[in-house]
Amino acid sequence: MKYSGIGGQAVMEGVMMRNGSKYAVAVRKPDKEIAVEVKNTKDINDIWHKIPIIRGVVSFIESLTIGLSTLMYSASFFEDEEEPVDKSKLSEQELSKLEKKEKAEMGGILVLSFVMAMGVFFALPYFISLALNKFVTSQALIAFIEGIIRITIFIGYVVVISRMEDIKRTFMYHGAEHKCINCVEAGKPLTLENVRSATRFHKRCGTSFIFIVFIISVFVFMFISFDNVWLKLVARLLLIPVIAGISYEFIRLAGRYENGFVEIISKPGLWLQRLTVMEPEDDMIEVGIASVEAVFDWKKFQEENEGCF
Repeated sequence: MKYSGIGGQAVMEGVMMRNGSKYAVAVRKPDKEIAVEVKNTKDINDIWHKIPIIRGVVSFIESLTIGLSTLMYSASFFEDEEEPVDKSKLSEQELSKLEKKEKAEMGGILVLSFVMAMGVFFALPYFISLALNKFVTSQALIAFIEGIIRITIFIGYVVVISRMEDIKRTFMYHGAEHKCINCVEAGKPLTLENVRSATRFHKRCGTSFIFIVFIISVFVFMFISFDNVWLKLVARLLLIPVIAGISYEFIRLAGRYENGFVEIISKPGLWLQRLTVMEPEDDMIEVGIASVEAVFDWKKFQEENEGCF
């Protein structure tokens, strides 16, 4: 496997692929045609993307923003009440007003989603673990049990939502995204047949990232020794960006190198992907291919790296 630098995510009936400062989202519309939108984002070669740990925090925020934006774009094709707005027919003033409204809505949803995630996956396990103070004297052990509770809640959450039909289809598009990247990085032409035979698991997956965040948080939180309950909770929440930055470095390492250490740290995340990455249908693979080809010249990549796969 040869590192390509491309990555992405599944959206509603589609796939988003990112390559450097450019990203594309391809969506299978209700009429079965594939819509592809290409956009540019901030320069990834700035100083913030070069500092270890910090670049992980920056990349995490960018991924959340782009991910939500492309998810809303894909969802616009399936709104029952109204048709998607044709921006080409709007005046500059109307377009500016619409974009401000969309950014405000996206920002509100992003903040709400973040707060809910912090509450369910960090605050809730913490308060549950407080009940153990009556039976366990070791704060390190309580922090470890808290981590186990957090991971259990997350796995349970994934299992429950994976039974929903819409989520199941999104997980299948997740599989199409992985298969396309794996096909390219294996040095094979990006064709339906080759993508179909590629593995659906990938070390740089967001699922693996989240799982590593939870694992690292177990060990980091063991060293928080404030006596005040609320101060200890605030410290946990403030350390989340740091943990995310460290986790990013692990994922970055796993995506670039092949060795025993990388294989070991990647195993838990790859196992969890069995719940969030499903085998796609051929029409989903076609969407993934369209998304890759909109931002990445895979033929040039494979020609330049011939003999390295």
